[in-house]
Amino acid sequence: MAPPPPPPAWEHQPQLHGVVIITLPPPDQPSKGKTITAFTYSDDPGAPPPPQEPAMGYPVAPGGRRRSRRALSARRVAAFALVLGALAVAAYYCFYSDVAVQFLGMEQEEAHKERNETRSFLLPLYPKARQGRALREFGDVKLAAKRVDDGGRKAANKMEVRKAAAAGTNSTALLPIKGNVFPDGQYYTSIFVGNPPRPYFLDVDTGSDLTWIQCDAPCTNCAKGPHPLYKPTKEKIVPPRDSLCQELQGEQNYCETCKQCDYEIEYADQSSSMGVLARDDMHLIATNGGREKLDFVFGCAYDQQGQLLSSPAKTDGILGLSSAAISLPSQLASHGIISNVFGHCITREQGGGGYMFLGDDYAPRWGMTWTSIRSGPDNLYHTEANNVKYGDQQLCVREKAGNSVQVIFDSGSSYTYLPNEIYENLIAAIKYSSPGFVQDNSDRTLPLCWKADFPVRYLEDVKQFFKPLSLHFGKKWLFMSKTFTISPEDFLIISDKGNVCLGLLNGTEINHGSTIIVGDVSLRGKLVVYDNQRRQVGWANSDCTKPQTQKGFPFFL
Repeated sequence: MAPPPPPPAWEHQPQLHGVVIITLPPPDQPSKGKTITAFTYSDDPGAPPPPQEPAMGYPVAPGGRRRSRRALSARRVAAFALVLGALAVAAYYCFYSDVAVQFLGMEQEEAHKERNETRSFLLPLYPKARQGRALREFGDVKLAAKRVDDGGRKAANKMEVRKAAAAGTNSTALLPIKGNVFPDGQYYTSIFVGNPPRPYFLDVDTGSDLTWIQCDAPCTNCAKGPHPLYKPTKEKIVPPRDSLCQELQGEQNYCETCKQCDYEIEYADQSSSMGVLARDDMHLIATNGGREKLDFVFGCAYDQQGQLLSSPAKTDGILGLSSAAISLPSQLASHGIISNVFGHCITREQGGGGYMFLGDDYAPRWGMTWTSIRSGPDNLYHTEANNVKYGDQQLCVREKAGNSVQVIFDSGSSYTYLPNEIYENLIAAIKYSSPGFVQDNSDRTLPLCWKADFPVRYLEDVKQFFKPLSLHFGKKWLFMSKTFTISPEDFLIISDKGNVCLGLLNGTEINHGSTIIVGDVSLRGKLVVYDNQRRQVGWANSDCTKPQTQKGFPFFL
């Protein structure tokens, strides 16, 4: 019989054991601190006692020693570095970001508004029905310039309006917007004026100072609109001494003997509107059911010329949204009804539409890109772009360092206009990068239309063959660029012939050869906010389907 196998070697080896003892100080003497004792012992009775050493700087009991500290792992080092980086970014954001500074002020503003029962108003943007007209005229361009001379058509048609047939809380008005870039080239909303309130559809125009409604005073030249003409009574006519009249006319046109405030406005597309200032009640309905009534000054327009006579019969006038004192946001702010902030959001969806708001409740507290509004005599929303690119290709050749391109945000322009140099460089870049598209001169929808070598029905069929156009406005913090990106679907139009037409036009056609005018075609799919209090304009991508108020402050953006 074979002897049994010997036991494993590890059974005869002495085993090493570790013990840690933590002793807390007496409750009445916490200053003594706690004591940590760590030691090991072996099963081998003949083994010498291990050397003693202090553990973590605390007294060590006799016979004990501290276990060796394990080296930091790479994972722990990476996690520690990540935490430090996050804290650094958060600290920078909190101490140096203008948004953080604004937020601190917004918290105080929100608390103040809550005490004053803040209300919000919503205005939809409405889509126009297709009229079947060509847009060879490049659509409407509502960059307004008031006439300060007293000659020409104004003197010949100047008339006294004949007698026709018989606030206090901060709020935000939110209005729906309707319309489309093609084929109508306009977006409009609805307001209510008079007693009793009557609806009027007005084109939304950030490039105009004055809000005007077609007027039976009587009317000399008026387009056929969706509603009856506004009929002012004699007491509704604004006198020349009114401060808003003097701002609109200019001091050199002040007339002490006149009985009314006459005006004439010319637009960049050579259209014009003539009329007199009137004052009547504007009615706004809040989202919480409350109502506001504003003593509103607007234009009673009795003589329209140019595109204003051929526009689709869907609007009754223009809603002026510039930074001028006579604009609608400024009048609402001067009465303490809203903050002088407003915005619009135009959807990319078929049929157009969207919403606009008056006041700051629907202006996002974060996630926006902001750039400063430059001061100017025309009250438009001027900004400056440092660079313009098509994809990665630079289109703006700057002769010397520091040169910039003027940019105007104009919701009254159907399309986007570029300076001649940038426009020519863009066309060359598109032709080089998209050789499969051949220009079709027989398509008069827009100045430049291409025929693809495959059937085209929707923008999704072709947008991958084009690159985005980007306007760069300097740096956001230290490393992030302030960029307004115009995607291919925001500058391309599919014509009735199935061609791809360019919604970016040469500014020399409207005598703006050195300025970028960002129009409706490139404002779609973005929430754009005009903050006249802080003199800045901002934007963020949005589907523009549901306006939301934002409160609170996120730790990370």
